[in-house]
Amino acid sequence: MQKQIPIAEYTYDLPDERIAKYPLSHRDLSKLLVYDKGNILSEKFGSISQYLPENSLLVFNNTKVIKARMMFQKATGAAIEIFCLEPENPSDYQQAFNQTRRCSWKCLVGNLKKWKSGEITAIVNINNKPVTIKALLLQNMQQWQIVQFNWDAENITFGQLLENAGQIPIPPYLNRESENIDLLRYQTIYSQHEGSVAAPTAGLHFTDDVFKALSSKGVEQCAVTLHVGAGTFMPVKTDDALQHDMHAERFYIPLQNIEKLLKNIGNITAVGTTSMRALESLYQIGVALILKKNNPFLVSQWQYRQVNEQITALQALEAIINYCKEKNLKGIEAETRIMIVPGYKFRMVNRLITNFHQPQSTLLLLVAAFIGPDWRKIYDYALANNYRFLSYGDSSLLIP
Repeated sequence: MQKQIPIAEYTYDLPDERIAKYPLSHRDLSKLLVYDKGNILSEKFGSISQYLPENSLLVFNNTKVIKARMMFQKATGAAIEIFCLEPENPSDYQQAFNQTRRCSWKCLVGNLKKWKSGEITAIVNINNKPVTIKALLLQNMQQWQIVQFNWDAENITFGQLLENAGQIPIPPYLNRESENIDLLRYQTIYSQHEGSVAAPTAGLHFTDDVFKALSSKGVEQCAVTLHVGAGTFMPVKTDDALQHDMHAERFYIPLQNIEKLLKNIGNITAVGTTSMRALESLYQIGVALILKKNNPFLVSQWQYRQVNEQITALQALEAIINYCKEKNLKGIEAETRIMIVPGYKFRMVNRLITNFHQPQSTLLLLVAAFIGPDWRKIYDYALANNYRFLSYGDSSLLIP
């Protein structure tokens, strides 16, 4: 592992007009840059099945984006935006969405300087009845705030409140308000488990037709659930990327899918950096179980630096499967802060489908870790050939 990673070496000039502000008319019409061991060619995403091996495994993230942004108003008239990041009390997502009357969340508060104390309110119509939501600032943790929500309808859950009062939190770099099209298109067609405040955007290109083509080629599919946090948009602000404080994200992988991973080691394609982080974190969990480490289901930022190089992915997955069977668990639930940077040794993933990421971002560092210095060749090619960038942009298949 390098002693320093100057973030200035992982930047490029991204003109604003190259950022895709809206999705294309059809998901699978996006461009697909195929990088295969140094060679680059340009395709349409609808043809991706041609470039994945027969009888391989495709792993995608089936998290669902929630309408995490809510607008409130002080008695003075000042508008306050509350962006719900993750549940605080109760901390379980499903329990939090099913709460009635009260719950608290870790949030980002816009116009915080106007809200030092006291309750602020919002009124939303649900089933043709007005529901008053009150928000109380419990704690200001500087980088985020703990907010308690109370509402006056006993039979309404917090999930229903978000669905009716919230807005889809499209990325800040789109420089526009969310619109009706985002309700559908800033969501994968296979989204299932609510909890993300940003879409796993590599999956936005998939359609039923693409899945049919993959299935006919014998490409098996399985899912992980990693709830994407707002930290995914946070640029690296330290000169040395190794000094960056990585955000935490929770994930869940069913036992039957871990067993699929075991059968396909050496032939796995991750759809997106979120799936990649979950899978590589899974290996770390297996190692921690083998070594009988404390808190094996909390994967720290640089945990892999102390990893025993001799432990294989096969051994790590077998350890997890045995643990699940011993404890009668249906899957693994964990939290990861893993930060994948150049020098990282990939254990689980052989191919990566991903969009084009922001300069000086942790996502670009992950791409550079996966394919090496050729990341710049890929981005130069994409810029020279009118590829669209970031969340609603085009895609790439990377085969190192």
